[in-house]
Amino acid sequence: MALVNQVRGLLAEYGIVIAQGVAHLHRALGLILADCDNGLSGVMRELLGEIGERLKFIEERLRQYDLRIQRLFRQDERCRRLAEVEGVGPLIATALVAAMGTASEFKSGREFAAYLGLVPRHRASGGRTALLGISKRGDRYLRTLLVHGARSAMRTIERRRTARSAALEAVRRALTAPPRRRGVWHMHSSATARLRGPQTGLTGL
Repeated sequence: MALVNQVRGLLAEYGIVIAQGVAHLHRALGLILADCDNGLSGVMRELLGEIGERLKFIEERLRQYDLRIQRLFRQDERCRRLAEVEGVGPLIATALVAAMGTASEFKSGREFAAYLGLVPRHRASGGRTALLGISKRGDRYLRTLLVHGARSAMRTIERRRTARSAALEAVRRALTAPPRRRGVWHMHSSATARLRGPQTGLTGL
């Protein structure tokens, strides 16, 4: 993506504006190189041709990597079981297996969450403990994948208009309510209780 933005910046200096995205650049490069009246120098045309070939090479490598991930996913039973959790696909499943193996070194899901930096930080003062934001320690790449997967799962569940989606909305309101409001913890606990049962979604990890 950095290379694509660099090319867009270079072309903008010649007054040629291209929309964001690799696909838009691919379509535009052929037209730009075929246009002899756009004011581009011979050196610039040669450079754009080389960049176009480089982008094709990178895309082909990415396609091969995707195929390899899909193959590893199909061959590993652990990956297939993880994919039964809503929001987890081949990319997240293979990354999880690569990070935790058999997960025997983690005694609970909370320990694994702490390993990923997904548990809240604590601050104690005067005998009171305050929960802060997540620690964000550990594997940043894997944590990012899980967060995106969770967002995707929540959007999917919300579109279904079920009791579970209503419970998720109640949890969201409880977590985003101002701290000074009373009854927030009760609201959160009640909504969480409604979510119990067969584990689906990334909370099942």
